[in-house]
Amino acid sequence: MTELWAVTTVHREEALLKSAHLFDTAVTVEGVRDFLQRPGHVMLLAWGPNGEGIGFVSGVEMRHPDKQPEMFLYELGVDERFRRRGVATSLLRALRDEAIARGCDAIWTGTERDNVAALAAYRAVGAEVEAESVFIVWDGLDARD
Repeated sequence: MTELWAVTTVHREEALLKSAHLFDTAVTVEGVRDFLQRPGHVMLLAWGPNGEGIGFVSGVEMRHPDKQPEMFLYELGVDERFRRRGVATSLLRALRDEAIARGCDAIWTGTERDNVAALAAYRAVGAEVEAESVFIVWDGLDARD
């Protein structure tokens, strides 16, 4: 059995709202609108054969004065029913193509060391895991020092 899905760039709010089940927390109209209006923000959706959203990848094009543009892979998610079928690989390849089209010379992201599925998906499209890298996180920012 051949499985078919299409990966497209999201430009319309309705597409993201229709695929809200793919995200970790509630998707709001305001959040969708804000994301889509920000320059450099990219959202790609994989659509199943029945027109349902089955996966997504989001990225943010970044630029620093002394570097070429790079794409930060913000999040990757695939509906549990469609995992291990190549959907993530298709999404990652599409993000890579988008990054190249935008003139980016690298894509980077972070994940947990024990996220075997994500690490396998990234490696499948040529990513290298830099074991010495760490992420520093400030959660719950407010106006205090």
